[in-house]
Order: sequence, then C-alpha cells, then structure tokens
Amino acid sequence: MNAYYAPANLQRIPDLVRQSPEAAAAYVQFEREAYRTSALPPQTKELLALTVAHVTGCPYCIDVHVKKYKALGGTMEEITEALLVAAATRAGAILSHGVNALLSYEEGAESDNPGEPEDGKAPKCF
Repeated sequence: MNAYYAPANLQRIPDLVRQSPEAAAAYVQFEREAYRTSALPPQTKELLALTVAHVTGCPYCIDVHVKKYKALGGTMEEITEALLVAAATRAGAILSHGVNALLSYEEGAESDNPGEPEDGKAPKCF
C-alpha cells in the first residue's frame, strides 16, 4: 500500500458495495435524503458536512465537502470559523464529560477488578 488516503483508493468503493448491496443502497438513499434541500440550503449543509468531516477525521470527506462548499460560494473565512466552533464545542464536550471521570474517581473502585464482567460475558463498559 502506497498511501493510506490516496484519492485513487476511493475507486474501490464499488468493491465494498458488492459485499453488502442492500446496506449500501440504504446508505445511499439515506445520504440523498439528508442532502435534499429542505429547511437548510445546500451551502449550509456542505458547511456542516465539511465541519463534521474534520471532527471525524475523514480526509476524503474533507476534500469533497470543502470543494463542494467553495463551488456553492462558501469562503475560507467561513470554513475557518466553523472549524473553530467545532474545535471549541469538542473541547467543551471533553470538559463536560470530565465530570464523569470526577464522579467515577470519587466513587472509587467498585470491585477488586473494576471493568471486569461480573457474569463473565461483556465488560461493564458495554
């Protein structure tokens, strides 16, 4: 493999689709419906998509949605502002989830083997 995220790799998507055609068709239908113009204009949807692509870390999606957004008249200034809002929101979510760590720490260990399943099946985190 030459590159993890080479654009040419996307040409293999049909190979994946053939592995589960029904699920792939459902996904394509879902995507079409999500991007159908309704309450949000296409430019707003693309700004949301490119921001989520950054949060999820998908370089393919970043490339596609930034180009679509630019073609719809979006600016780099708007992209940057959206990314900063996403970064601040993600950081805030990490901080607010930190309350769970605080509460867990204050409770202390539940057993001699925290996280181990009591019934031998699934770990407690599930």
